[in-house]
Amino acid sequence: MTVGASRDDDLDRTLAAVGLRLRRLRRERETTLAELSASTGISTSTLSRLESGQRRATLELLLPLASAYRVPLDELVGAPPTGDPRVHGKPISVGGMTVVPLSHRPGGIQTFKHIIPAGPRVDAPDPRSHEGYEWLFVLHGRLRIVLAGNDLVLSVGEAAEFDTRVPHWFGGADENAVEFLSIFGPQGQRMHLRARSRSAADRSVPDAR
Repeated sequence: MTVGASRDDDLDRTLAAVGLRLRRLRRERETTLAELSASTGISTSTLSRLESGQRRATLELLLPLASAYRVPLDELVGAPPTGDPRVHGKPISVGGMTVVPLSHRPGGIQTFKHIIPAGPRVDAPDPRSHEGYEWLFVLHGRLRIVLAGNDLVLSVGEAAEFDTRVPHWFGGADENAVEFLSIFGPQGQRMHLRARSRSAADRSVPDAR
């Protein structure tokens, strides 16, 4: 078995165990699927399929569930407990990219590293929307963002923020791999940053307000 295949198997096992943890948490909280659906905006059928393992867990589904249960995202994906201050996030597969949680805070603002593998540029993106607000910072490569009617490309050192209720999509701007950080929070918790280039001397310091 190759190293890549072993990692894929580990990821599949990690995601398969998420449903059992979700069911255990809901029963411990004595919450019905209907009540959980009302608090997260996720349909009861999707919640049921997640718990039974018939629906693959994604970041878009796990974020509101972690917030509703008020537990760290790591707890849902089964990251090992540790007193070590370093973050040992378990990777999550979302739409072909790998997402690594970088924070343990339950609910509120969450931080992630995204890795988009090298591959052909997507010609027909499919923008999606959901509750929240997001800030991005490109570490490596060129990130393409389709946001409502805008088709933008961010290079290394550039950042952007937007309301995730606006239809959006991320992908590589070319065939090369991309790595970027994201900070995601519910409505009302914003970073107050704007897209800027590290190469511009007068824009090198983030405008945090």
